[in-house]
Amino acid sequence: MSQAQAVAEQDAATKKKVALGLTAVFVVYFVSTISAQTLGNVGPRIAGDLNGMALYGWSLALPGLASAIVTLIFGKLSDMYGRRIVLIASLVFFILGSFLAAVASTFPIMIAARTVMALGVGALASLCFSVIGDLFPPAERAKWSGLLNIPAGIAALVGPTLGGFITETAGWRLLFWISVPLGIIGLVMVIMGVPKSEKRMKQKIDFAGMAILIAASASLIFAFSWAGTTYPWGSVQIIGLIAFSIIMWVVGFWYEGKVDEPIIEPAVLTNRTFLTAAVAGTLSLFGMMAIMAYYPIFLQGVQGATLTQSGQIITPFGVIMGFMGVPAGILIGRTKKYKWMFVVGYAILVVAMFGMWLFKETTPFWAGVAVTALAGLGLGSIPTANTLVAQFAVPRKYLGVAVGAIFFFVMMGMAVAPAVLSAGMSATYAKELAVQLPDGLDEYVSDATLASFNDPNMLVSAAGMAAVEAEFSAAGDAGVAAFEDTTAALKTSLAAGLKTVFLIGAILMVGSFLLIITIPVIPIDMEAMGPPPPPPDAEVPA
Repeated sequence: MSQAQAVAEQDAATKKKVALGLTAVFVVYFVSTISAQTLGNVGPRIAGDLNGMALYGWSLALPGLASAIVTLIFGKLSDMYGRRIVLIASLVFFILGSFLAAVASTFPIMIAARTVMALGVGALASLCFSVIGDLFPPAERAKWSGLLNIPAGIAALVGPTLGGFITETAGWRLLFWISVPLGIIGLVMVIMGVPKSEKRMKQKIDFAGMAILIAASASLIFAFSWAGTTYPWGSVQIIGLIAFSIIMWVVGFWYEGKVDEPIIEPAVLTNRTFLTAAVAGTLSLFGMMAIMAYYPIFLQGVQGATLTQSGQIITPFGVIMGFMGVPAGILIGRTKKYKWMFVVGYAILVVAMFGMWLFKETTPFWAGVAVTALAGLGLGSIPTANTLVAQFAVPRKYLGVAVGAIFFFVMMGMAVAPAVLSAGMSATYAKELAVQLPDGLDEYVSDATLASFNDPNMLVSAAGMAAVEAEFSAAGDAGVAAFEDTTAALKTSLAAGLKTVFLIGAILMVGSFLLIITIPVIPIDMEAMGPPPPPPDAEVPA
C-alpha cells in the first residue's frame, strides 16, 4: 500500500469517527430537549393525579437543584476522565429516572424519580457542547455548535403539542415510558460514536468542594423557591437561607483556590469574558421567563385567549429561538467574531421586553406574535454564543467545567427568576385589587371565595371562575352584575401585576445589554486553549 493510500484511509477513518461522534451528540441533544419539551407542562397534572399538590414546590426545587449541581460536577469530571464515560453515566441516570417516574405510585416517589432523571438530563446539554469542542478547532466548532440547535428547534416545534396530546389520550406515564428507549438509543450512540479518552493516573476528586457547592446552591434555590409562598420574603427562614448561601459561596471560592482539582475552577469564574457573558445571560433569563411563564397568563387571564390560542401565539418564540442558533454558529465560524451578535441580540430583547410592557387588554393577538417572535430572534443566538465564549475564554483543560458553569448560571437564573417575578406581580396585584374590587361583595359570596381573589392566577382557572360565577348568580341579577364588576377588577389588577413582571424583565434586560457591550473580545482562532485536539483515532483525553 502506498503512502498516499495509507493517508487517504487514515483520513477516511478519522472522518468516519468524527461523523459517528457528531451523530451521537445530535441524538443525545435531541433526547434531552424533547424530554424537557414534552414534560414541561404536565407537572400540575401529575401532582393532581398523585394527590401531591401540597408538595408541588418540591417537585420543582429538587430536580432544579440536581440539574444545577450536575452541570458543574459532571463538567469537571468530564475534564478529568473524558466526556464519553460521563455521558454514559448521565444517560444511565436519565433512563433509570424515566423508568422510576413511569411506575411511581405516589408523588414523593415521583419527586425522587424526577430528581434522579435530572441528575442525567441536567448535564447532557453542556456535555454535548463540550464534545463538539473536543472534536473541532474553533471556527468549525462554532458552526457545529450552531447546527446543534436544530434538534432543539425541532423539539420546540413538536414537543409541547406532542406532550399534551399523549397526556390527554394515553396518560402522562407514557411520556416517561417513551423516554426510556430514547435514552437507550442515545446510550448506544455514545458508546459507538464518542471517542474514548486515554487512560490517566488516578486523580483526586474534590468531594469537599462538591459538598460546599451543593450546600451553597441548595440553600439559594430553596430560599427563592419558598420565598413569598411557604415563608414571607422577610422571614427568618428566607433571610437565613440566603445568608447561609452567601457564606458557603465565599467559603467555596476560598477553598477551591487551595485544591489541585477544584470543582469550581477559579480560573473560569474569575475570567472577565466568561463572567460578563454568564451574568448578562442570567439577567436575561428574567425576560425569558416573563415571556415563557407569564405572558400566557396575560393572554388567558387578561385577554381571554383559549389554551390553544395561547399556545399558537407563543410557539413562534420557541421555534425561532431554537433555530436561530444555527445561523449564529455559522456566522461566528465564518467571521470569527461574536460581540456584535451579543450586542444586537440583547438590543432586540430590550425592544421586545419594553414592547410587551406596553401590552394591555385590547392589544391584538398578532402584536403578541410579533413581539414574542422578535424576542425569539434576539434570544436565539445568545445560548450558542455563550457556550462558544465559555470555551474560547479559558484553557482547553477547563473546557468541560467552563461550559458546565455557563449552564449552571442558566439553571440558577431559572430557579431565582420566577420567585422574583412572582413577588413583583403579587405585590402590584394586591395593591391594585384593593382599589379596584367593589365593596359589599360579602353579600354575594363566602369569605373563602373573597380570599381566593387574592391569588393572581384566579382568572386562568376555568373551574375556579365557574364556581365563583355560580355563587354570584345564586344571588340573582344583582349577583350577576357584581360578578361582572369583580371580573373586571380582577382583570385590571392582573394586568397591572403582569406589567410589573414585564417591566422587571425589561429593566434587567437593559442591565444585560449594558453589561454585554463591555465584554472583552477574544479572537476565536487564537484561543487560550492552545492547539486544536488531535483526530479522534488518536484516542485523546476528552
